[in-house]
Amino acid sequence: MSEVRSIIQRGDLFDQRVREHWTGQFGRRLDVLVAGCAYDEPLALEWIETRATGVDEDHPAIRAVLEERADLVSWSLGDLRSVPLKPRAYDVIQLSFLLERVRHAELIFDRLLRSLRPGGLVLLRMRDRRSAYGLLDRITPSWLHRLLWRPLVTPGTPGPLPAVYEPLTSSDGMHAFCLSRGLMITDDERHSSGPARASGVARAAVKAVARLTSGRYPASHDEITMVIRKPQHHFARLI
Repeated sequence: MSEVRSIIQRGDLFDQRVREHWTGQFGRRLDVLVAGCAYDEPLALEWIETRATGVDEDHPAIRAVLEERADLVSWSLGDLRSVPLKPRAYDVIQLSFLLERVRHAELIFDRLLRSLRPGGLVLLRMRDRRSAYGLLDRITPSWLHRLLWRPLVTPGTPGPLPAVYEPLTSSDGMHAFCLSRGLMITDDERHSSGPARASGVARAAVKAVARLTSGRYPASHDEITMVIRKPQHHFARLI
């Protein structure tokens, strides 16, 4: 069964790019893969019909969120290196805060891209390992993550989830990856969101890290937002 849904969370940017893509598909239904199901529940978007499928790592916090979501027609949890993904099955991949919490991030992203149709879009949101928050997140011991999570985040935020932050989860890493795969980054923005701004204590800790690193890990943002397009041409390596 199809539903009229939005795959938009990052304001007008994703909205505009999805509308442009939908127009180029002559208004047909868009098949969406939501990779990173703990975040970004779709909202209603007028006139655009989508069919959303979810995929993520098998983690208790993610499973609890998925059991409450009604917008996905189906979903799978498991090792993303081997979870079944149909090739060229989706028009849009909504990749939300997944790559920074998984190992073998490049391999997983390659598998997701194989499921994207030529000309399709990736709506990417990830924490930046080169930000003050990213550094703080990955050096904090897991036991301390669990202890501090609930007092420092907005109620209902799923987690704490693993903090891996492989080199791909940075602007330089993502640009190099896309260049090597023949992918085009059409939009590249920075934002602050989530735990980095959820409480005064968290904001103070992020600013302290920025000062201690002399600005090499800035407090100005923690999130990278990109729109990435898979080319139509058959000479691209992943097609």
